Amino acid sequence: MQITDVRLTLFAWDDLPTVVYANHSGRGVGGTSDLGLLRILTDEGLEGHAFLGSAAWPASQDGPGLIRFLKPLLFGADPLERERISELLWRRSRQTTIRAIGAVDVALWDLGGKIAGLPIHRLLGSFRTSIPAYASSQVLASPAAYADQAREIKAAGWAAYKIHPPQCWSEDIAVCEAVRQAVGDSYTLMLDSVWSYGYAEAVRVGRAIEQLDFRWLEDPLAEQDLYNYVKLKQKLEIPIVATEYPAHGLDAYVPWIMERATDALRGDVAVKGGITTMVKAAHLAEAFRLDYEVHHGGNSLNNLANLHVCLAIRNTSFFEVLLPDAVQKYGMATDLAVDEQGFVHAPSGPGLGAAIDFDLIEAKTISVLA
Repeated sequence: MQITDVRLTLFAWDDLPTVVYANHSGRGVGGTSDLGLLRILTDEGLEGHAFLGSAAWPASQDGPGLIRFLKPLLFGADPLERERISELLWRRSRQTTIRAIGAVDVALWDLGGKIAGLPIHRLLGSFRTSIPAYASSQVLASPAAYADQAREIKAAGWAAYKIHPPQCWSEDIAVCEAVRQAVGDSYTLMLDSVWSYGYAEAVRVGRAIEQLDFRWLEDPLAEQDLYNYVKLKQKLEIPIVATEYPAHGLDAYVPWIMERATDALRGDVAVKGGITTMVKAAHLAEAFRLDYEVHHGGNSLNNLANLHVCLAIRNTSFFEVLLPDAVQKYGMATDLAVDEQGFVHAPSGPGLGAAIDFDLIEAKTISVLA
């Protein structure tokens, strides 16, 4: 089997509500965006699919580079030679983006599963068939608003609730206190501070949520501040979770492990270059008895790809769902859902097992990059 073509269909994502996750960095969504349906075609009629882009990061920013720099590497290649192709893709990381590399890798895994007639997690070697989900908040207006949302999430049966706070350390502590009071002592809570503190502020917040029995403190310091992450980890008892960013491949994790700067590694298919990199990183973490906590993927097919990784590795705890859930879902006839017990379950179809809404994509098509 050989790859015969690579096409990227850009399609509109309209009427997005205004949502903010990080006040200090402008990371938010609203208005319109676009996604890209990546199709890797073969001479035997099978196709591999992936989505490029998110509500906050339109595919039109990364799509031209994917077609210009990555597509030529794929022509005539055996799609099952993913490791060889992955090496070639990473050689082009200075010309294109990690998101583009990740989309190609996901599409190749989808194609590989279809060739084998198996879901991706079965190709990887399944560890489980379902995993508990946690809800990951947007920035809300008040401690009471967070408390109300946390109560709703707990009542719906979800396994845990993670706070994206206002990102002022004293306000963040007040939010965490309100949420703990709202859900009781035994419910699992986490805090993702989105790289917003200095060292002294992070110590204050970390000590406060230690007393509130939070599961972890995520990204409290600037994303590459290894020096202060080492100090902070020595100062606090609560586990520190870092490495979601910068967007890079396997070697970006090495200094965090060697410097003992984090208690867990983190990533997703979009910002770490696909399933191939994520699985390697999870196994690297396992060698050091570290968990690999998977970040949300930003679009429906990325989240499916992330789920397959979660099902195939033993050292992860949860599946992340970023709120509001609808802002992360688009382009699917049937999307992932959390059941009444708070679990998401393995797709049963081959490859990603995706039910893509091709009619919607055709109706919303902006252009086809080929």
